[in-house]
Parts: sequence; structure tokens; C-alpha cells
Amino acid sequence: MSALFEPFSLKDVTLRNRIAIPPMCQYMADDGIINDWHHVHLASMARGGAGLVVVEATAVSPQGRITPGCAGIWSDAHAQAFVPAVKAIKAAGAVPGIQIAHAGRKASANRPWEGDDHMAEDDPRSWKTIAPSPIAFGANLPKVPEEMTLADIARVRQDFVNAARRAREAGFEWIELHFAHGYLGQSFFSEHSNKRTDQYGGSFENRSRFLLETLAAVREVWPENLPLTARFGVIEYDGRDEQTLSESIELARRFKQGGLDLLSVSVGFTIPETNIPWGPAFMGPVAERVRREAGLPVTSAWGFGTPQLAHAALEAGQLDLVSVGRAHLADPHWAYFAAKELGVDNASWTLPAPYAHWLERYR
Repeated sequence: MSALFEPFSLKDVTLRNRIAIPPMCQYMADDGIINDWHHVHLASMARGGAGLVVVEATAVSPQGRITPGCAGIWSDAHAQAFVPAVKAIKAAGAVPGIQIAHAGRKASANRPWEGDDHMAEDDPRSWKTIAPSPIAFGANLPKVPEEMTLADIARVRQDFVNAARRAREAGFEWIELHFAHGYLGQSFFSEHSNKRTDQYGGSFENRSRFLLETLAAVREVWPENLPLTARFGVIEYDGRDEQTLSESIELARRFKQGGLDLLSVSVGFTIPETNIPWGPAFMGPVAERVRREAGLPVTSAWGFGTPQLAHAALEAGQLDLVSVGRAHLADPHWAYFAAKELGVDNASWTLPAPYAHWLERYR
């Protein structure tokens, strides 16, 4: 049996295997409310055999959306819209997770296939963006955000708390705080985007404060027996990699002390001028170092889309879970074909019974 198909337990949740489907934005929501498209999409992901399905970045407030089409969970009505999707994921045998997020200075953007840039100021759909400091991301996102006041920081932290509470009420059993990819949490931590001179800027301790406070606040309302996780960009590939990674590992240790159960290891994407070494499983060695030095279970979602790479990352101790995104879009039954490719006996057990009946009996 490949390690890929071993169960994985975290708190009171047990995944049927170590295959996770990471958040993949669909940009198809109606004023933040998910719809039939999302129900079909998430059900198709879950039925394929993955152990965990994490819903796309879901904004904690209207201002926290990346685009007008992004999902949200800032009201009870938004939370209720997730209930059918949660039930569908569970019915297919997977654990339902959700990533809650605030886009910060990358918000108020067009959907990727409509430009993937900031909406024009006179576009009635656009809104003011906020960030730790009034520094634009640049490139296709030139809008200068408003610097957050202490009241803004407290409000957004409470937005995360409210979102976590609603997520639990909707039936989610796994939550991920989005502290990566140049969005709000990441931009507090990065010296590229945080030039504050108060208690939220400057030193490592100050730049970590928003993330740790938000984690602590969510920990208060999220059930202790369910996994509380985060996605965090531990490296930028900006020429200061060792400094950033060392600080990130120290922050990961503090995440663990604050009650975090698992870290999804990613890239910062805080600035456009980087030299990312794209390639198969390129984040594996970085994730392994975080896992070893921070003492946290980890996953990562960059370049593990072949069965051999996913299996190897687990066998080498780089990851505890393998997050496979785009390969599942191409083939929702990736788990079944991965099992066959890796020589797992009776691979049909990865399929729902009706599918196994047709695919195995009449092949």
C-alpha cells in the first residue's frame, strides 16, 4: 500500500487517505453567495476519492474578496448557501474544509479571464482596498490601499472570528486561515508590504502580531476537537530566502504554540519581482524543513500532481498530506488512477460503489 492511501488523523478528524484538494477559486459567486456551480464542482471533487476537500478562499467581508465573483461568508445567508455543498462532500466520503480569507491590497480585481487586474476606480463594482501600509502590489495591481487603523485591524480580526463561527455552523470540519499569497495576513508579515511604525510593524514580533492574534481569536471559537490550519507563504524567492524562511519557521513554531494543527506551506507572492524555481514538487524540500524544524504536520500544493511525486513526497517525509489541485480539475477521479498507477491492490475501493461497479466489472 502506498503511503498516499494511508488514513490520516488530526484531532478527531480522520481522512480516508492523504490526498487533499486545496482551495481553488472559482470566481462564480453572486455577491459572495455560492450557487449551483459550486455545488456541482465541490461534489465532483469529493466523489473522486480524496480524503479532504477545502473550499476556495472565502472572504470574511465584502472588502476581503479578491474579485466580485469570490465566495464569502460574512453573513448567515452566505453560510447557509454552503450547507448543500458540505452535505455533498460528506456524502461522497470526504471531509469538508474551508479556507477563510481577506485579500487586502490584492482585492477589488477583475476575474482572471476578464483581465486579472484592478478594476477601474469608476467601475461601480470596485471598492477601496486596505493593507498594513499604503503600498501597491504593482504590476497588474497598481491600486494604492488605505493604511489600516488599529480599529480596522480589530474589525478584520473579528471578521475572521465571525467567519469561523459561521463555517462551523454550516458543518465544516476543517478550517484554514489564508495567511499566504500576498493577501492581508501575508502582507502584515512581509517587510515588502509592511512599513508600519506601531505595534504591527517593524520587528519580527510586530509583523507577526496580526497573524498570531487572529489565530488566537479564531482558536477561541473553533471547536478544539477539529483541525485548525493555515496556509502561509514561508519564502518569497526574492534573494532574501534564508532570512525569510528562518523567520517563517519561527512563526510556524509560534503558530503551533497558539493551537495551529497543520500548516499548508506555500510561497509569499508579496511582490511581483521574484525568481520562483517552478518545477515538479519544487516546494518539497522547503516543506520538509518547516515540518522538521517547526514540529508541525504540513502539506503543500505546488507540483505534486503525478502519483509518483505525491507518493515520493510522503515517503521522504516532506509532507503529511499531499494537496493536488489542478490535476483533480482535469480528472476528479485522480485518486483511483493514482492507485492503479502505484500498483495498489483493488484500486476500485477508492471509488464510490456505483462507479466501481461499472468501471471494474465491465472493463
